Amino acid sequence: MAYTIKKVEVWAADIVNKPGMLARMLEGLTQAGAQLEFLIARRVTEHTSRVFIAPLKGKKQHQAAADVGLVPAAGMYAIRIDGPDRGGLGAEITRAVAAGGINIRGASSATLGRKNVFYLAFKTDEESKAATKVVKKALSRKK
Repeated sequence: MAYTIKKVEVWAADIVNKPGMLARMLEGLTQAGAQLEFLIARRVTEHTSRVFIAPLKGKKQHQAAADVGLVPAAGMYAIRIDGPDRGGLGAEITRAVAAGGINIRGASSATLGRKNVFYLAFKTDEESKAATKVVKKALSRKK
């Protein structure tokens, strides 16, 4: 099984840190047909939490996102890498990016069964494109 690398638009919002606020946001997206592959929600202050989600597709989902306060994450250019999991995969991916002289803005990863999904975020679109190239090259050498 080969690795797939694709560009992902991440959406973000700050929400009130109260019970039910995240559920309300997700329900609005679900009603618009969104099927999220990525969700991170973290407390920022006692009163505020920050949410990152992806992907959103089409006008209906984009409008639902706007309705619940989500906007495309400014200054965040992300790629999604998915494929078979193996020991050291995260180190291999991040080392390839570092060797390319590219700074990572954010990273998250999850493994389910034998499959891994790895998200990397960068400050510029140029960095995300360069990272895609170096990661693709590094992962193609490991068969």
